[in-house]
Amino acid sequence: MKTRRGACYSCHAAAAAPADAPEVHHRRKRRRTAAAEGSSPSATAGVPAASALVDMFDDLPDDLVVSILRDVASSAGSPADLAGAMLTCKRFRALGQSKVVLARASPRCLAVRAKAWSDDAHRFLQRCADAGNLEACYLLGMIRFYCLGSRGSGAALMAAAAVGGHREALYSLAVIQFNGSGGSKDDRDLRAGAALCARAASLGHVDALRELGHCLQDGYGVRRSVADGRRLLVQANARELAAAATGGGKAAAAVGASRRRHSCLLSDFGCRAAAAAAAGEAHAANRFLVDWFASRPLVQAAAASAGTAAAAGSAEDDGAGAGALRLCSQALCGRPETRRHEFRRCSVCGVVNYCSRACQALHWKMSHKAECTPMDRWLDAGANAAAVAPAP
Repeated sequence: MKTRRGACYSCHAAAAAPADAPEVHHRRKRRRTAAAEGSSPSATAGVPAASALVDMFDDLPDDLVVSILRDVASSAGSPADLAGAMLTCKRFRALGQSKVVLARASPRCLAVRAKAWSDDAHRFLQRCADAGNLEACYLLGMIRFYCLGSRGSGAALMAAAAVGGHREALYSLAVIQFNGSGGSKDDRDLRAGAALCARAASLGHVDALRELGHCLQDGYGVRRSVADGRRLLVQANARELAAAATGGGKAAAAVGASRRRHSCLLSDFGCRAAAAAAAGEAHAANRFLVDWFASRPLVQAAAASAGTAAAAGSAEDDGAGAGALRLCSQALCGRPETRRHEFRRCSVCGVVNYCSRACQALHWKMSHKAECTPMDRWLDAGANAAAVAPAP
């Protein structure tokens, strides 16, 4: 049996043969020529390169790209979704800033956090508001009015959103009119506040419907009608309960259990389970206010809104000064006072204060019902303690 020696194999033959051997040289030359031909433009004409893909991407019409970016903005779950699409290339970034795209940005796409607030975020919201985005008008209006101290421009932006039928903006303007926020106590306009509440309630705003019901019961800005006020309160409770029941999960189960125990439709404050479901859906503007004043003392906001040193000095002469300004006791509201004693207090304990009846109803259902203690008990306890205390 014959076997081939190692020298018979091509690799060993190539190593053993001299460099100028004709066969090996020809074979190496052919390999080198094939490699050179593979790297030539004619050989790679049928293979798509990165530059070819970029050219095909740039050939997309502007209308198609704008339409895609508009759909991305309208369905975005966070500002990062639209930002990621705009960072694809310079052309996408330019087309993503068009009014067609910014006008369709979803509320979640505009939900800027207070810890991420910057000049770029401010400019982004301003461009969206200029494009006609009602949600951006309302959000930026709330930020300017309460956080940045720009009362005029903030109210103007909220008014622009309200004219477009934004129900949150309508209700916020009603709260401003009821409290005279940004001005003095004489600047309150109860009739305008009631009219704004009626408009927001007609668009399905439950808090505005409850506020209007209390206005009718008390004759606050409108002609008094106890029956109509009671009817609106029952309607607000029914809508709140229905929204919580259709939400699914634990909220629906809690609502069903509360309905079996007792009926909360006739209450002035509604159902606690429905309030718990509504508490988890705070608006982006309210979340921004809560985070903003949690990291920044209210004293700074009051000083910024004062504008002049004379106003600050007059505030200090009143007593506690700017430090006496308080936030709404409803933890998910975030609205601050713009002057001392602007918000209403609890008529029983006088400890907590609210910007509106809606916040009072929500806070009562969630926690204050178990904490509220009549002020008479405090006075009696103080008198008894003074009587028992030994004489000096």
